[in-house]
Amino acid sequence: MSVASDVAVERLAVSAYKVPTDQPESDGTLEWDSTTLVLVRAEAGGESGLGYTYADAAAGALIESMLAGAVRGHDPMSPQSAWAAMWRAVRNVGQPGLAAMAISAVDVALWDLKARLLGVALADLLGRFHESVAVYGSGGFTSYSNERLADQMAGFAEQGLTRVKMKVGRIPSSDPIRIRAARGAVGDAVELMVDANGAYSRKQALGWAELFGDYGVTWLEEPVSSDDLEGLALLREQAPAGLEIAAGEYVYKLTDAERLCGAVDVLQADVTRCGGITGMLRMDALCRARSLPFSAHCAPAISAHVCAAMESCVHIEYFHDHTRIESLLFDGTLDPAGGALRTDPSRPGLGLELREEHAREHLL
Repeated sequence: MSVASDVAVERLAVSAYKVPTDQPESDGTLEWDSTTLVLVRAEAGGESGLGYTYADAAAGALIESMLAGAVRGHDPMSPQSAWAAMWRAVRNVGQPGLAAMAISAVDVALWDLKARLLGVALADLLGRFHESVAVYGSGGFTSYSNERLADQMAGFAEQGLTRVKMKVGRIPSSDPIRIRAARGAVGDAVELMVDANGAYSRKQALGWAELFGDYGVTWLEEPVSSDDLEGLALLREQAPAGLEIAAGEYVYKLTDAERLCGAVDVLQADVTRCGGITGMLRMDALCRARSLPFSAHCAPAISAHVCAAMESCVHIEYFHDHTRIESLLFDGTLDPAGGALRTDPSRPGLGLELREEHAREHLL
């Protein structure tokens, strides 16, 4: 399908939705009872592409005030050009954090728009390296009872997921019992992963890494703050064999990711934070250059498409909150049959459509 040369991005429409959790949730360093999704629609040539980020509604105001004008008039066949214009536009308000998340949402919408204009799935537009991408079940919040934890982990395993991840670090003395509950629920054939969300000091993390190794845990995410590059590198060098150290969910720019590469076994990034599709593709190049595997943080409905095009990607986080919200707000979400996500080549773009009636209940 061809697109007329005079077609240009006409406007961005922004909305935000606040969805309560199904019960109070917490991890090693934070508690929450709702999640906000900021949605962007990019319009051109009679089509509309959608993108989103999980951020405060203030990201929507930033999109309207600073990014809409920056992308208006750009060629919808060149999302990268609009991406660069957005980064320039926010130079004086601070590029990392909220601005990066706003840019991510718009960039995803522009790539979705391009794919819809061409009538192809986004994964096919980007070029598939993987026919499907493995996922791991993620939840196991520290606020859960041991029974709820075990039920959720077992549910992931019953779906065919061969890896599951739980939160640790809020009440460390409870974690051995919680880990045993999770291990008992999934058996020995399923990999058990843990995420401390930066809850430990370096010395605490070293001690827990030994214990996690004894329980057959294969993944320790953010044992210390992602800002502590020396601490992460220390853990990577001294953790038991078979325990991978991972971090990167708070990467906003390529330079953030580059600094992490020397400190982790696996680099992570979130497509709704690191600059969208354009930013994620750069993460792939970085990982290939540094011989590192890549794991996508959350937003599986978007991640499935871009990760299919990323040679370095080993899996996607199938996060309880995001899968629940995406299924609530959108038609066209993907089922992790057999432990992997396979995008539908018959559905243009991301293959998502907003469920207007359901979404209206959560509109801010």
